Amino acid sequence: MNFFRSCFAALVIASCLPAAAQLSAKTGAVVTTPHVRAELVAYAPDGVTPGAAVWVGLQIAHQPEWHTYWKNAGDSGLPTELALTLPPGITAGDIAWPVPEKIPVGTLANYGYEGTVVLPVPLTVSQDFKPATSPTGSPEIDVRLKASWLVCRQECIPEQGDFSLKLPVQGSTALDKAGFDGALAAQPVALAKPGAIDVQGKTLKVRLEGLPTAAQGKTLGFFPETGDVIHTAAVAGKDWTQAWDGATWTATIPLADQRSASPTVMPVVVTLAAADRQAGQPIAWRAEAPVTGTWPSAAPRAEVSPALQSALVANAAAPPATLPASTPASATAGSFIAALFGAFIGGLLLNLMPCVFPVLAIKVLGFASQAGDKRGHRSAGIAYTAGVMLSFLALGGAMLMLRAAGEQMGWGFQLQSPVVVAVLAGLFTMIGLNLAGVFEFGILVPHSLCAAQVKHPVANDFLSGILAVVIASPCTAPFMGASLGFAIALPAAQALMLFAALGFGLALPYLAAGFIPAIARLLPRPGAWMETLRHVMAFPMFATVAWLVWVLGQQSGIDGAGALLGLLVCLAALAWSFSLRGRTRMLVSGVLVACSAAVVVAIGGNIVRTVEPAVAASGARWQPWSAARVAELNAAGRPVFVDFTAAWCVTCQYNKKTTLTNAAVLADFEARNVALLRADWTRQDPAITAALTALGRSGVPVYVLHTAGKAPVVMTEILSTDEVRAALAAL
Repeated sequence: MNFFRSCFAALVIASCLPAAAQLSAKTGAVVTTPHVRAELVAYAPDGVTPGAAVWVGLQIAHQPEWHTYWKNAGDSGLPTELALTLPPGITAGDIAWPVPEKIPVGTLANYGYEGTVVLPVPLTVSQDFKPATSPTGSPEIDVRLKASWLVCRQECIPEQGDFSLKLPVQGSTALDKAGFDGALAAQPVALAKPGAIDVQGKTLKVRLEGLPTAAQGKTLGFFPETGDVIHTAAVAGKDWTQAWDGATWTATIPLADQRSASPTVMPVVVTLAAADRQAGQPIAWRAEAPVTGTWPSAAPRAEVSPALQSALVANAAAPPATLPASTPASATAGSFIAALFGAFIGGLLLNLMPCVFPVLAIKVLGFASQAGDKRGHRSAGIAYTAGVMLSFLALGGAMLMLRAAGEQMGWGFQLQSPVVVAVLAGLFTMIGLNLAGVFEFGILVPHSLCAAQVKHPVANDFLSGILAVVIASPCTAPFMGASLGFAIALPAAQALMLFAALGFGLALPYLAAGFIPAIARLLPRPGAWMETLRHVMAFPMFATVAWLVWVLGQQSGIDGAGALLGLLVCLAALAWSFSLRGRTRMLVSGVLVACSAAVVVAIGGNIVRTVEPAVAASGARWQPWSAARVAELNAAGRPVFVDFTAAWCVTCQYNKKTTLTNAAVLADFEARNVALLRADWTRQDPAITAALTALGRSGVPVYVLHTAGKAPVVMTEILSTDEVRAALAAL
């Protein structure tokens, strides 16, 4: 299979395209998405000088019904994060958060902002600050901001932006003065006394003193800066009470059912209702109240990373206590060893996945051709193992880097790109034609190069290891899902060890065959049967091409699949022309190259043209997934079964056509009024990626049964009817 050498470079280049595209970002003062318009703004009325008031901020203008979050997001969500890069001599403070709104979401409530809001950050200018000089000769400072936010309506979308702004040092700067005035006017005023909070059973007794006359006697909103303490969705006057004694405000507030924090000091904010606010007057007050009393036992909750928080969306389906640990400190030695073992077993089981069969068959053919050559067997086994393990490390490293850069990526992410799918289809078409004997690689290159390849046959084994990983990555074998999900939360070195263990499991059978003579003796002697087997092996390759064309059809529609088929016909014709001789080959090949170029120009664009997924009919059994839909159905008392799937996932398609269409399983779904939702990850979808991360997974298939008030039940990758029916029986 020397043909691997010429095709693999094209595959590597194409595989890099989606990653490069996702890492690129436009830098400017404004970033616009379908949901918000975000702008880096500044306010320096007296210039950028030591001691002067200098502010920068992110102004977010939300589309109607969309919102972002306060420092305590409430029951779900993620606070906006701002990371400023400033010249030497200038330092940034914390975000001066304006008072939020309480935003009900089903049976939950969040704290955040709708409409337009400015999140201001104070800058401190030191005495030794020396500004740079602009091309026009006037001094200025270069302000750069990397911001990330979660914007939600019924669904939630993690977004981010890179911003830059040149701020003049001299003179007044007021980019959106009104926005800064409003944000600063919405700052809570510190109370002279800290107040007090007493824990009494499952309630907090709050006491704040020294509130001004304008607030006395009014109904106040209550916003704790510490999350996971109170019942956020509780309604004033119904679920909690408040009262006045002169300038002292008291309230009895219920604790959260899934409380996970037990602070000794609670910063809290109380606000006037919108109808009671007066222009030019404070609208909120803040106190850092010490807490007395004994906290009841808290629900165990792992610390969650921003990626996990963004997955939480407005989702009541998974109680906070069920989230997996995501910080490196929570990964004990025992759990890491278990994850390593799970990754190894998962890699071993990958050899049984249908998508890996074509490459393994080719390896058996190559192994048989070396019968009696013990040294050749060992070299081939080592080279194949190296190719597999290095490829897994490269894929794992790429996924971790993209996630660190803010991208929502998971296992199999490369097949979410139509370009990669098309290149793989072309690669497997050429390999299939080579196996079928339509052309030989030696026709395409000088004889000297062929001789060099014969001297180093281990290169082909190394490349076949890489090829095995390329087509195995869409599969998720048992034990793989939990280990890969665990890897995302680990430091890079430990995460890569898990990917290496996965690769070693995949390569082990062939490596063992190279070092154990008994296995080699099981293979038949070389003979004419090998040429027949070589031709037979072309058909699994062509079957893989058919599957890839179908995958592309899910991504780019029927026009994309048709365009790919047309280009594959051109590629096959070119391969056939290589078998011709002399001037005939040159003439025919030239004509076919010209025709192929014309076809690429005419229809090639259809391959990368993304089409919207079909919307399921209202009465269809399976409906599209969204986190908000899960929360809505659970709030109505219905259990929800979610199928996280993708067209390029062979295991997903097997489970879909067997277990999920089983009459007994469907009858159980009907009998228990279970809603069926399908999360299609064929195309890149940050919300689905984030939801998978929250479940401790990084790839598909994943099957989850959500029931209100209970931890989600995550089932195995190879789904059985007994497993599903047992989970439903436990409802």
